[in-house]
Amino acid sequence: MASYGGLWVDRAMDAATRACLSAPVTTTVDVDYLVVGAGATGMAFTDALIDHADVRVALVDRRHGVGGHWLEAYPFVRLHQSSTFYGVASTVLGGGRVQTHGPEAGLHERADKAKICSYFADVLTDRMLGPGRVELFSGCDYAGDRTFVSRVSGQWFAVSERCRVVDARYLAPDIPAESPPRFDVAAGARVIPVNDLPRVAEAPSQYVVVGSGKTATDACVWLLASGVDPDAICWVRPRDPWMLDRAKIQPDPEIYLAMVADLLKASVGAPSLPELFVRLEDAGIMLRIDRSVAPTMAKAPTLGTWELDLLRSIEQVVRLGHIRGTRRGRLELEEGAVAIAGDALVVNCAADGLKRPPRVPIWQPEVITPQPIRAGFPCFGAALAGYVEATRSDDAEKNRLCPPSSFGNTLEDWALMNVLGFRASASFGSEPDIKAWADRVALNPARVPPEHPGSAALDDAVARIRAHTAPGVARLAELCI
Repeated sequence: MASYGGLWVDRAMDAATRACLSAPVTTTVDVDYLVVGAGATGMAFTDALIDHADVRVALVDRRHGVGGHWLEAYPFVRLHQSSTFYGVASTVLGGGRVQTHGPEAGLHERADKAKICSYFADVLTDRMLGPGRVELFSGCDYAGDRTFVSRVSGQWFAVSERCRVVDARYLAPDIPAESPPRFDVAAGARVIPVNDLPRVAEAPSQYVVVGSGKTATDACVWLLASGVDPDAICWVRPRDPWMLDRAKIQPDPEIYLAMVADLLKASVGAPSLPELFVRLEDAGIMLRIDRSVAPTMAKAPTLGTWELDLLRSIEQVVRLGHIRGTRRGRLELEEGAVAIAGDALVVNCAADGLKRPPRVPIWQPEVITPQPIRAGFPCFGAALAGYVEATRSDDAEKNRLCPPSSFGNTLEDWALMNVLGFRASASFGSEPDIKAWADRVALNPARVPPEHPGSAALDDAVARIRAHTAPGVARLAELCI
């Protein structure tokens, strides 16, 4: 005899009976929405949805809590833009505070990892959890077919056919802490993910920073701010990036809308995309580290001019394509090899932080897939999708109002991102209730709050946007083909 859950049965039972008794029991979760992914996208969508519809939501994530990749981010990371533009619609991250000291005095606060993780935890507790609203299932993997399973207990859960599934992982970033190096590491070579940089116990004679994007610039700035000599840093930069001047991407309509007006004006008649970016540089919108090099990457994070000055102090820059492998004292790259110090510490900052899968309709019969709608600003796009889901019933109409945009990478990608974003803004902005909602939501960079007193500078920016939008967007559309 054997015992199964306290029930004694004969060992000679048939295989089918044993399989039935040992099969996991699936618990049905009675909700209207299953949101897969509790990072910024899933949280922003859920927050707007429950604020405008009487629905129940199951929020599922493989990590131990809410916040997505921020829970595993490198310790010295900060948002690259204002905290105001990040998070959920109901609660302003950082409270709209302005920095009062340091190199960014006068600019809006940028939250660090601790503040971001605490913010999402507080939003969950204070705004979402409660009877009939949101239930968090952390430490769970979505298995498809409306089911998910706990990684801790093995318990299976399912939702009904009437429940809508929201895939908030479609654009989830890869981060160095969770991604092995994309190059071979020979015995004796010292390679660490950027997360381990603050834990270095003994300074090497040389740091080799691998990557062209925001993570690599953060690593270089952190090293320099920590007193590392610029000559002790070798930067493997396969592509040079264009970046936005952070001072121009602020949650003040006179500043942000003036930048948009200048961008549109520069686009009108631009002979080529490289020339357009030079025009934007001359207008104080775009930045590049080395003015003798024409950047080919345009993911366009924001950068402070103080950070730019630090980055320009690094003279050992390797532009020989992507790294293929490293061994003690040597780097192998696509276009050659370079010698490095024997004790060099290679800091891996290369991961696919901005995903660019194919754009798909946000609303499909089997799944809702939040994506950016206005160019960039993914949290606003997710919140907008949540609001539209709560206030409209026809999926075709929702897709008409909220066509997806994408992230930038090449110059052409950046141009297309803006074309799609401008067209989408015209679409959802034509609906009075959506426009009123968007003007109240701090996540929307282009909003003019109802309480704004108005100014001559704002009137000028709005007038120039009206004058240059049609020809500027048309020229961008031509250039991105």
